[in-house]
Amino acid sequence: MTKIAPQPGIMEIALYEGGKATIDGRDDVLKLSSNENPLGAPPSAQLALAEAARNLHRYPSTDHAALREAIGEVHGLDPARIICGVGSDEVLQFICQAFSGPGDEIIHTAHGFSMYPVLIHMVGATPVCVPEAERVVDVDAILAAVSDKTRIVLLTNPGNPTGTLLPDADLQRLADGLPEDVLLVIDGAYTEYAKGFDGGTRLASDQPNVIMTRTFSKIYGLGGLRIGWGYGPKNLIDVMTRIRQPFNLSVVQLAAAEAAVRDRDWVETCAALNVQQRARLVGALRQLGVACDDSQTNFVLARFADAAEAAALDQVFQADGIIVRRVIGYGFPEALRITVGDAEQTGRVIATLTKWRERT
Repeated sequence: MTKIAPQPGIMEIALYEGGKATIDGRDDVLKLSSNENPLGAPPSAQLALAEAARNLHRYPSTDHAALREAIGEVHGLDPARIICGVGSDEVLQFICQAFSGPGDEIIHTAHGFSMYPVLIHMVGATPVCVPEAERVVDVDAILAAVSDKTRIVLLTNPGNPTGTLLPDADLQRLADGLPEDVLLVIDGAYTEYAKGFDGGTRLASDQPNVIMTRTFSKIYGLGGLRIGWGYGPKNLIDVMTRIRQPFNLSVVQLAAAEAAVRDRDWVETCAALNVQQRARLVGALRQLGVACDDSQTNFVLARFADAAEAAALDQVFQADGIIVRRVIGYGFPEALRITVGDAEQTGRVIATLTKWRERT
């Protein structure tokens, strides 16, 4: 028996499970379980990646200067206050590593991103889970959970898997209500799908204890490359940079992300398609008597009578070659999370739902 012991918290980690991707015996699978962009990556990013592949023998830049400049230019941000990572997951990991540890508490909400407990246990801190109110973040519940051990609040906005958005006024109230030594992290992976929401940019620009994170995995269609970024007070970003591996992003990652973030026409096209097809899917669900909230993301949380009905419909979807996401681990055994696809894909989903409803 080895006497080598893991650090505190590591054995408390339940491994993250991604969305199902295959169905045995089917080669026409429609994967709507991981909130991926149905249009894929922009051609501009694909071209930039191919060109960058000629330089695979070269080390990438250690400061990500070109990508940070591009992000800053597009979003009107100071590049010196931007940090890039292997998906926004790694940026969140930097935050937890840099500003918490054993004996500290990190607050997250009941239906927040399932990676949060993993990241919290990774640094030996204690997760504190607070309830939401009708699938919307409850500011008062978060503030009531703050103790002298609280170091960080992790907030998914818009929410995953709820799709709901905490209004700006409530977000401001939360930031104002936290002690100065508690860091508010606004995880805005779906920001581009929420019309009028800045992802927490203003708060992260103005307040000394707010950091926002974003990803290239959703609307930019670069989930397979794993690129994300964070923005906040320069002194906090400088601390995080000290623990970032100098070559954490490759030549091709950097090139593709820079091209993608500058391709505003592509982002607008993808956002417009999502608005159209999301409304179509929500309308069909409600017409069929299935409960769902107004979504501010590229997915819809469909809520059924109970867990048994959700499980049965999941099997109906799979029989038709469609993969959606069971969200039992997020606290919704009675629900299915359905990624919004293009017109043809949405039609396929609605056809399956209609067939199911006619049989019940």
